[in-house]
Amino acid sequence: MHCLDCHAQGATTPAVGICRACGAVCTNHARVITHEVHRRPFLAPPAETPVRSVRCFPCAGADSR
Repeated sequence: MHCLDCHAQGATTPAVGICRACGAVCTNHARVITHEVHRRPFLAPPAETPVRSVRCFPCAGADSR
């Protein structure tokens, strides 16, 4: 699979991840975001777990607004 952003520019760069919102990205177009997920295990106090997700730069910018 190739990076969608590079393909739009006429290049074929292997993708290293999938943007959670729009598609495949290479190392030059990927941004890894860490955020907390709130969960409540059965019969246990609530917990926050750090998780990572991959976003392209446009989607990462839209998430920060």
